Amino acid sequence: MPRFSVALVVVILFVCFISPLFVSYDPYTLDADLILLPPSFAHPFGTDRLGRDLLSRVVEGGQASIIIGVGSAFVGSFAGLMLGAMAGYFRGVVDRSFVVAVDLFLTFPTFFLLLALASYVNASIFMLIFIISITGWMSTARLVRSESFKLASMPYIKILKMAKVSRVKILLKYFAPLLAPIFFISFTFGVGGAILAESSLSFLGLGIMPPQMSWGSIMSDGKEVIELAWWVSFFPGLMIFLVTYSLINISNYLQQLTNRRDVL
Repeated sequence: MPRFSVALVVVILFVCFISPLFVSYDPYTLDADLILLPPSFAHPFGTDRLGRDLLSRVVEGGQASIIIGVGSAFVGSFAGLMLGAMAGYFRGVVDRSFVVAVDLFLTFPTFFLLLALASYVNASIFMLIFIISITGWMSTARLVRSESFKLASMPYIKILKMAKVSRVKILLKYFAPLLAPIFFISFTFGVGGAILAESSLSFLGLGIMPPQMSWGSIMSDGKEVIELAWWVSFFPGLMIFLVTYSLINISNYLQQLTNRRDVL
């Protein structure tokens, strides 16, 4: 069990969603006397070029980044689970259509597809969840499809088909529980990837727009003063690294558990 990674994720979630109730500085308040102050006891993360407390902004921006990461990873993983399970169960035309759709999406580089989609919509939290989930379902769906082929050939599944059990019941009651480990692994890994994707879009000016903020948009604000104030970009970037690193460790642990179960 990657206890350190789990504890780190819990601490970051607590800091982003609970600690704002106790933060003494408003992340939106401008102060001309506090412009680009380095980290200190009064301002542990320093201040930005408009005199705003960076700690309160990183905490506030973390809420948007985590919500987008969790939301898009859940939607993408769930869509991949359903589509992959149906392709492996029904086969035939459904499976061929699935393969064509996956190949079509994989033809385009993922990040450029994100840029193309984000440039034509007004970015918001829910819109970014939708856009990122569109580009994040293919890997889950392919893994689920491969596993579904194995499940569909199991004797008890064939007996259920012969007994004319509803296809929806077979998929939900017998397929879904066995495919759940793949979903959780993909979801855990996908959260980190979605946070990176949102941060990249916001850094390029295509993601969260002011007055809203995310870790990526805060990093983007700091790129113009990186030589004078390294801390403006460093701390939101550090948060992105810590969350992504921890989630990858947790995903790897879940993968090891799944592999061990398959061996047994």
